[in-house]
Amino acid sequence: MMNVFSQPDMVPDMGKRKLMNNLVLAAVAPVVASAGGCYLYYFYPPQTGGGGGAVGALDALGNPVSAESWFKSHKKNARDLVQGIKGDPTYLIVNDDGSTLNSYGLNAICTHLGCVVPWDAASNKFKCPCHGSQYAPDGHVVRGPAPRPLQLAHVEDDNGKILLSPWTETDFRTGEKPWWA
Repeated sequence: MMNVFSQPDMVPDMGKRKLMNNLVLAAVAPVVASAGGCYLYYFYPPQTGGGGGAVGALDALGNPVSAESWFKSHKKNARDLVQGIKGDPTYLIVNDDGSTLNSYGLNAICTHLGCVVPWDAASNKFKCPCHGSQYAPDGHVVRGPAPRPLQLAHVEDDNGKILLSPWTETDFRTGEKPWWA
């Protein structure tokens, strides 16, 4: 040790330098890599996931809804809520014959501020109680301030079990790509 102080121009050998550099690199690299990975992940666009997967409609208590029980308590042109995709309230619509469901359901969340929009059978419209938006029976906007129609979902009767799946095709009410897809 005294040898180093007595010879000030003495430089440690290259092996020791490489060892120290590698130790510093090994200590710093994981921190830089994890921080850099998080930073780069921020710019990676989100993926929509598998999509297209149907979920079973649930009643207010969280029990699966069967077609048989639905038609016992709902007559023709009835519009009532079930728990649908992502847990959102979704209207199932009974057709004129009273024994089949419409091929689409309507998400009951108002596109203005997110209220649940009730069906008003007397006026044959969905009417938002918060700010007065009104929707036609198929969910398109009749009166604002709602900017967009209600979301659609496919409704399917699979051996008595009612399934809801995302609507990704063209919105038949507007002729455009769905705003929610």
